Amino acid sequence: MKLGDVAASVGKGLFAGVAGTAAMTVSSTLEMKIRGRQASNAPADAAGKVLGVSEPKGEAEEARFSNLVHWGYGTSWGAVRGLLGAVGLEGSSAAAAHLGAVWGAEQVMLPALGVAPPFWQWGAKEVAIDALHHLVYAGATSVAYTALDR
Repeated sequence: MKLGDVAASVGKGLFAGVAGTAAMTVSSTLEMKIRGRQASNAPADAAGKVLGVSEPKGEAEEARFSNLVHWGYGTSWGAVRGLLGAVGLEGSSAAAAHLGAVWGAEQVMLPALGVAPPFWQWGAKEVAIDALHHLVYAGATSVAYTALDR
């Protein structure tokens, strides 16, 4: 495997990550509207802690930072899908590995940073909904990656 091939796979993965993030945005927006809930601040709070960024000073700024984190995080995780493709993992195996990495990282990082409780304290319904959104992301990212890799 050449470095250029790995770079090409990562690049395709980044574009696929945008598609996956768009799909997850649609699924979570629909779910929030149906359930009448607010968007989670946990990812933006985690990013703020990791980056040493002070909290935004208003609702508009908080929403903008949250969107930036959401799209940046989703896009960057697409690179991981590209690396899975670069090592020869394809199809549902690659999508499952990607889902495990993305969702697993969330389940470790958010409680470790103190911005969300561990999943066993969420309740089965909330865990299922969160898993669904991440499944949408990983599935859409893998479909997009496969299309780009043809």
